[in-house]
Amino acid sequence: MADVLRDLVPRTETVPLRRALGRVLARDLVAPLSLQPFDNSQMDGFAIRAADSRAAAGEGGSAAFVVVEPVPAGHVPGPLAPGRAAPIMTGAPLPPGADAVVPVEEALPRAYPVPGATVRLPAGQRPGRFVRRAGEDVAQGDPALRAGQRLTPARIGLAAALGVAELAVRARPRAVVYSTGDEVVAPGAERGPAQIYDANAAILRAQLEEAGVEVVGAHLVPDDAEAFTARLAADAALAPDLFVSSGGVSEGAYEVVRQVLEPGGAFVHVAVQPGGPQGVALAHGVPFLCLPGNPVSALVSFEMFVRPALTEVVGAPAARASLTGPLAQAARPLPTRTQVRRALWDGTTVRMAGGPGSHLLAAAARANALAVLPPGDAELPAGTPVEVLLLD
Repeated sequence: MADVLRDLVPRTETVPLRRALGRVLARDLVAPLSLQPFDNSQMDGFAIRAADSRAAAGEGGSAAFVVVEPVPAGHVPGPLAPGRAAPIMTGAPLPPGADAVVPVEEALPRAYPVPGATVRLPAGQRPGRFVRRAGEDVAQGDPALRAGQRLTPARIGLAAALGVAELAVRARPRAVVYSTGDEVVAPGAERGPAQIYDANAAILRAQLEEAGVEVVGAHLVPDDAEAFTARLAADAALAPDLFVSSGGVSEGAYEVVRQVLEPGGAFVHVAVQPGGPQGVALAHGVPFLCLPGNPVSALVSFEMFVRPALTEVVGAPAARASLTGPLAQAARPLPTRTQVRRALWDGTTVRMAGGPGSHLLAAAARANALAVLPPGDAELPAGTPVEVLLLD
């Protein structure tokens, strides 16, 4: 599915930092200033000239300094004369001439004497001790963040530290969702004796929104090719980046999505259960991802195929965390197909949540993971390690 999304080029928009979490940076962020912007103290202590601590070393391995005016954070200090020690707070600028900071815990007395008094500090201090140098983190003019990076709290914090209040990000892709079939009705509507309430639109809307996609429309589509064609034409006017459907993609007599899109699309049966029938196409020049109609099949197909494709092509959402964990009980795989089971991961073992049926939505609602069982003829005994995809 990533291939059909290759030409999806997200628009660019500018957002304030408070709305940037999880978004994908559209352009490199070049540092407008250095971090640190000036030499400053890493500790509460005394700013000194390191050479003075060697030249004035006396008995007991300490050197005497005359205390000058303190340097609070946020204030610009004057130059530091030889033999002087300036009480300095964490983050305060280093006085010109100073090149080291001695923590107040190492001073005698272990306090800040008044200006003019004497303080003794350990001899042999080295230049740069407890000094944060200007530009040691990021130099002005260097790339601080790269286009395509997903904005995490640390990256947003870096932008803020550089004085940047807003960032250019890739706009959220816009999608239209379809649920197909004469047998489905919207939740809250009157249900006929042979009808069921549609869960797929709610599932796919939630999955898309969780993946950073804006859903601009969601519709029920009857088993009528003309009605579906008209619906597509109307929704194309919304300028979506993506169409996603559930149902109507198999080989039955009423597969409306396949009937309308097959001339320019590709419809296959993948060796995965649930989620066998899949399709990709273009409609009005817009990528169209066609998922199977059973609710769990649609849910699993999105997680296995659509979400990873969005991550690969758009850069968001973040990939699901995966791990290998032992089965809590025996499980029997399918001979020729990969089976994706709804599962409960407790941090130690993986336990199946209900049976493998693609209609068992309550079991899927209990699950916090998907367990991937490779094809095989033999039962997998308890303790067998399997791939686990974490959903929560």
